[in-house]
Amino acid sequence: MIPAGYMMKRVAAGAPAVANPAVTRICSVSDCISEDFADWISHWKHNGYWLFDSPAVISETASAAGVDTFGRTTFYYEVYEREFDDDSSSWSPLDPDLPFPVNVSSPETPTLLGFDVCSFSVGSAPECSPLSCNALANEIPVNSHCLLESLEQAVALLETGAFTNSEPGPYRIFAVYSLG
Repeated sequence: MIPAGYMMKRVAAGAPAVANPAVTRICSVSDCISEDFADWISHWKHNGYWLFDSPAVISETASAAGVDTFGRTTFYYEVYEREFDDDSSSWSPLDPDLPFPVNVSSPETPTLLGFDVCSFSVGSAPECSPLSCNALANEIPVNSHCLLESLEQAVALLETGAFTNSEPGPYRIFAVYSLG
């Protein structure tokens, strides 16, 4: 897993289409349900994984955008070193988007919440997390954060077609951590 960066979100208690009673929070990488803290792309402070290198950079960006961060949660992400193309059923190496540098400062005591699969059809910012956005959490076992329990589970689900036709790929796997 590669240190990919941080994002601050307003965590949703659930998703309209997710009827899985195990799910109490949506901690997905995408911002479809648990929204990112701001319209941050226009500030050009993100790294090559379209996340932030540190919580301090998020704070600077929120301040510049005039956003109050009270009640929001900061997440740290690691990304699997390959992405999956469901059209060809193949894995390919994952590199950061150039020319954005990546200099992620790893947190001291993150808490692993689980693993998310996210679509990247444009190849830049995270798009949709089919577990929550497409309610695949109703069919696939997930934890209370609407995340998978292991990297191995995520890989197996991708390779067996569980995400096919949910969103356009390729797909990337993220380890999702909360801070504090």
